[in-house]
Formats: sequence, C-alpha cells, structure tokens
Amino acid sequence: MKKTVYIISLFFICTLLSCSDWLDVNNDPSKVSNTVPSPDLRLRSIQMQFVDAYESSGTRASWITQNITKIGSTSNSNDAIIRWDVPLASATWPYQGWFVYCASNLQPLIDKATSEEAWHYVGAAQLIHAWGFMLMLDLYGEMPYTDALGKSITPVYDDGKTIYYGCMDMLEKAIENLSKAQPASATPLSEGDIWNGGDARKWIKLAYGLKARWLNNISKKKSEYDPEAILDALDKAPQSVADNTVMRFISSDVSDKAEVVAALQHTNAGSTVQRLSKWYTDLLTNDFTGGTHVQDPRATRIIPSAEFNGPNGKEWRLSQGVDLINSNIRLDGGPVAFEIHATKPGTTTTHPSGLVVAGTEAAKNDPAYLNRWYTASTKLTRQGDSVYVSVYSDRMDRIINNGILEPDAKDDRYYANRYNGMRWANPAFDPDKHINVNSTGSFYIRADAPAHLVCYHEMCFIKAEVLFRQNQKAEAVQAYKAGIRAHMEAMNEKLKEYPQVVGKEIIPGDEIEAFLSSAAVAQNASELTMAKIMQQKQIAMSMTMQNWTDMRRFNFSAPGEFGVVYPDFGRPSEFNATGQQCYPGSEPNDPRYWPRRFQQCQHEVNYNSENWTASNKEAALRTILSCPVWWDCADDDEYYKYIK
Repeated sequence: MKKTVYIISLFFICTLLSCSDWLDVNNDPSKVSNTVPSPDLRLRSIQMQFVDAYESSGTRASWITQNITKIGSTSNSNDAIIRWDVPLASATWPYQGWFVYCASNLQPLIDKATSEEAWHYVGAAQLIHAWGFMLMLDLYGEMPYTDALGKSITPVYDDGKTIYYGCMDMLEKAIENLSKAQPASATPLSEGDIWNGGDARKWIKLAYGLKARWLNNISKKKSEYDPEAILDALDKAPQSVADNTVMRFISSDVSDKAEVVAALQHTNAGSTVQRLSKWYTDLLTNDFTGGTHVQDPRATRIIPSAEFNGPNGKEWRLSQGVDLINSNIRLDGGPVAFEIHATKPGTTTTHPSGLVVAGTEAAKNDPAYLNRWYTASTKLTRQGDSVYVSVYSDRMDRIINNGILEPDAKDDRYYANRYNGMRWANPAFDPDKHINVNSTGSFYIRADAPAHLVCYHEMCFIKAEVLFRQNQKAEAVQAYKAGIRAHMEAMNEKLKEYPQVVGKEIIPGDEIEAFLSSAAVAQNASELTMAKIMQQKQIAMSMTMQNWTDMRRFNFSAPGEFGVVYPDFGRPSEFNATGQQCYPGSEPNDPRYWPRRFQQCQHEVNYNSENWTASNKEAALRTILSCPVWWDCADDDEYYKYIK
C-alpha cells in the first residue's frame, strides 16, 4: 500500500457549498503543501471522501444481502457480487476511497487543528479514523492498521482484534476532544462540518452511536459482549430524529455538479439496469414466510412504481421484486430492460408484442403512436418483465430541448416523453390518460437521497436487540416500535421537501399509527421475536454495510439461538461451481456456507503482497470470501484457527 497525502480531493466538493476559493490554499501556487489548508477546508473533503467509501461499501453489501440486483448480464464484476463470487476489481473502491482520499489526510488535519487548539476538528478526525478502519475490518478482515498511515509503503497487517480495540480506543479520544471547549481563536467546527452543522454535541452523540453499534456487533463473543455497556452508550447516543447524522446530497444535472454532489447510492446503483430483489421487497409488503401481507407505508416510497394501462385506464403499480433465490431469471437473460415507448401496432413487425416503435421525432409527435411498455428483447419468456420497475429516477433541474426546461422538471420521476415516449407537443398527448412515468424511483437511490449515517432509528433497534437478549421483552417491544416510527420520521424529513406526487409523499401520521398497530408489528412481548426486530432493522438500514454485518452475526437464515432470524434468505440461484470453490460449507449451519468478507483489493496484492499473504493463510485463496472476520467468531481461538 502506497501512502500519499492528497489535498486535490478538496476540488470534488467545491460546488457542494459554492466556495470559489477552496483551491486557493497554498502560499506558493507552484508548490502544493499539506500543511497550509485550514481545518475547515480539510474536514469537508475528508467527510465527503469518507462517505464515498462508506456508501460504496453499502452498495456492495446490498448486492450480497439481496436488497438490489441488476438486469440481464451476469458477466461483469458487480454481477459477480450478486452471485457471491466477489472479484478483486469490485473490492478496490472502498479501500481506495478510504486510504487514498480520506485516511491520508487525517493526521495533517489533526496536526493543523492541534496547532490552533481546534479540538473539535481533532475529535472529528479521530472519530473518522476509528470509523474508517472499523469499516475496513468489516469488509476485509485483517488490514494494515498500526503501521498503515506511517512512512512505510509496505505496512504490516494487524489482526481483527487489534483493529477493533484500536478503533474503540480512538473513539474514546475523539469523545474527549469533542467535549473540550475551543478557544475563540480556533476555527469553529461550523465552518467545516457538512454533516452536523458544527454541533459538537451531535458529534458526541454520533460517537456514542458508533460505540453502541460496535459493542453490539461483537454479540457472538459471549465473554466480551457487554449489554450494560451498550445500554450506557445508547443513553448518550442519538435520542431523537433531530440527533441524526446525515449526509445530504444534491440532485442536479448541471455538468459541474453532476456525479460530484449526487448521492453515492444513485451514482453506484441508480441506473436503469438496477432492480430491487424479491427477498427485500417482501419485507416491505410482509409477503415472506410467516408474514401478514400488511403493506408497510414505506413500501410505496422505497419500492418504485410505474404507470401501466389497466382495465379502468391508467394506474400505478408497485414493482415486483426479482427472485434471486428461487428463480433462474438472470440466467435466462432477465429481467430485460423495459421502458415506455411511443409505439403502434404494425402488421409487418416480427416482434412478439406486435408493436412498432417510433424511431423519429416526427413519429413521436404522431397521434397514431401511443405510450406503451416495450422491450427490444424478442425472447418470449421475457415479455412480461415490465413488472420489474427500474429504481432509476431523473435528477431534478434536468434541462433538455435546447435549454428549455420541460414541464414538471422539478419532479424527478423518470418521464418517458423525455426519452422514448410521445412528446408533450403531440396534440393527442393527455397525461391524465396516457402512461408516462417509467419509475417513481426509490427513496435511498435518488440523486438527492440522504445518507443516514448514524441515526436514532438504528439506536432503537440496537436497544430492542439488547433488551430482547436480556429477556426484557416488554421494554424491547417499546424500543422496536420506536425504531419503526423513527425511521418513518427520518424518511419524512426528506419526503417533505419533494412535490407530493406518487412515490414521494410524506408518510402521514395516521398511516404510521395504523401500521404500528397492525398485525405486521409485534404488539406485545409474546409476539416479539428477534426475526421481527431484524426485519425492521433491515428496512431501516437499507443499502448499508450494517445489514451485512447483522446477517453475519445471526448466520443469515441458519437456525440458531433465536431460531431463523432471516427467513427465506438463501444462496442466489445463479450460485455456480466457481462460487462453490469460495464457500466450502455444504449446509447453512456451517459458517463457510455464507459470504463473510471480501478478498483484499488489488492494490495490496500488487504492492504489499508479502504482508498480505502473511496476514491470513487463505489470503490468496478464493475461500477467503467465507472466512469469518474477528467479530464474527465466538472467541479468539476460533478466529486464529481460521487465519493462522
């Protein structure tokens, strides 16, 4: 691993806060310096780059936990993640985002902030230091840590236990510095903080929220798991939605902002080829084994809908989820791309639909053509794939047609007539009668989707789990229901900013109350199970690494101490002989049956191979994908048995 200090990453968030002078940070423009940038300038960049690594890890985890999938192809790197055969190419970006663009800037920030007694910046840097290395542990297991940010270009590796407790110690230092009073001469945290607006109290709650998360993540280690320590941390962690730490992104198609300030989940998974999975959508519709079929009000905000022609005219339909476990749909080339096109029946066409697509602007303005769902695929078995609606929605402020802003451009749903459908200018076009919206999009995958980093709803579910383990089930029910409510309220903070159209309306209070009192939610201690707690946590933590961490803690759908915690979950149907080489376990109770980590990325393989191969006896083998990381083992003896 080569360590280089980068200050050029400041460029990437210049537009976020419209600071035209961000790059004017050196005394001598011909000599770049890592000591001149002030704490506020550096913290902004670090926060943005950390979120990139963190959210990109969440995307990859979401393919493993079958929250989301892709259409058609099964050949590229990220498709391989979907079948649990994680290639080195897909494991590189989180590592690079952390080490190259973020971690390398932490010590210069600490040094600069210390020199002016800007203790809140020191604490923020230490918190991010702990968070980033814990992320690396969760992803890769063994990792350069104590020697990672020093002068050596081939740092030695540390084992998972060293990394874990090192991060916990660093978090305590962060809390200490965030709790200090800064002198008036020091740079105020508010000038550089793009997460919490400079509120040091929220940073302290963030730190305790991370502490509670990480203490709970060692639940397999009975000798080290400390419920009271978790509850104590929760008392100092976020106590309401107002305490949430959130990265807020911008939806824009303007060239100097697009892909810079768009949400990472939109950038990574927001394309027209992405679909939600059946296992995930079943959680929201309560259609899993043992489910009540009561639809969660979050379903219409998270699962995309589209317009269809129904028996009574135009109607909205919620997307079906792609069954990755019990269907060979992707091996059959599906789902194929479906969009609304301007089409008309044609007597000479050989397409199974019998439709001819408008191929010119003139045709799209011809009243003989109407908007219908259409796919270029001629495969008969794939003609019904319009039921799988894309997660894609436009950025707001899309400017097209020679600079003219289209009608409804502030509504970032994916409109067919901006692309392939009938044009608004068509005299026959009637938006009240003709289908026109390909997708309402998905809450966490829009360009301006919030990144819920550490939030009150997660704290509630952690508390519910801890109390359930202590057999305080009545109190656990209260925490569990508080978590459901808090997540809906956190969603509403963003939903209230949208035009109140289908898929983007706030969740009304009466809908929240009706769901909380429904059969879908445990109402008392006798109804509560660990599976119910984790079902709701999976929804609330959508598109995050924590979901994969939790599934590893409970061994996915293998029966255990609390029964089956993730019912219906299983290996993807396209799991093949190559995948079998990575997972030598033959049945679900075997830890080696499931995905436990990523193999180390190409940078370490290329530049630090000696230390890499010494870190784990399976480091260079594909079986490393099923090798449990430190916290995923019952004790140290089990862990060292795997790696030594």
